[in-house]
Amino acid sequence: MNSPSTRNGKPLRLDKYLSSVTDYSRSDAKKLIKNGELSVDGDVITNPGALVSADASLELNGQNLRQVQHRYFMLHKPQGYVCATRDRRHPTVIDLLDEDNQDALHIAGRLDIDTTGLVLITDDGPWAHQVMSPKRQCFKRYRVGTGLPLDDSLVERFEKGVFLSESKRRTLPASLSILDPHEALLEICEGKFHQVKRMFGAVGNEVVALHREAVGALELDSDLAEGEYRALTAAEALLAVTGTVQNGS
Repeated sequence: MNSPSTRNGKPLRLDKYLSSVTDYSRSDAKKLIKNGELSVDGDVITNPGALVSADASLELNGQNLRQVQHRYFMLHKPQGYVCATRDRRHPTVIDLLDEDNQDALHIAGRLDIDTTGLVLITDDGPWAHQVMSPKRQCFKRYRVGTGLPLDDSLVERFEKGVFLSESKRRTLPASLSILDPHEALLEICEGKFHQVKRMFGAVGNEVVALHREAVGALELDSDLAEGEYRALTAAEALLAVTGTVQNGS
């Protein structure tokens, strides 16, 4: 998770840096720089293409500019909210946030409208991709309630992967732990449309309750009531992209 002033450890152009830490457009940033209104480490720089190091001190008309830090939130999603930035028919998880610049935020791993639990929201695109990409093997743990009793044979079937409707490939291996005849914990590293519900449907069962407890090694904070959220610590943001989760009650 690099700061926005660098990309893969390399400095950014001065005009791009200025537009990333202010509300100015790239073209407006260039004009300000050419007008001599920006200083770097105490020296006025008028070249918009000048490169800015990660530890440079920038001032715009005497006002210090700090590097923008990415934002990472965990939300306890209630039923009835959709995981979208905008929706004409339903309230969204973004509506539950009291944050500035919400247009820059997006959801890292969506849940169905009737599914509850851990939702991660960020403005860090590469981090969100790590959370969602099956190639990263970032497992998500769900507590599943079923309409019909669960058979022990499902553990092996889910481990091998199941064929979803209209799919020619099995799902990736999943870990199923049966807690009682109608409740189980399921870990998957994919995020296909309605995947958990479709997996149980493929074996002749029905999901009647679904709650996401963990993403990677990051657990939903038990102190968060439904609809509440909080910022992640830097350590927690790393846990979310650690692939293994631990089954637990």
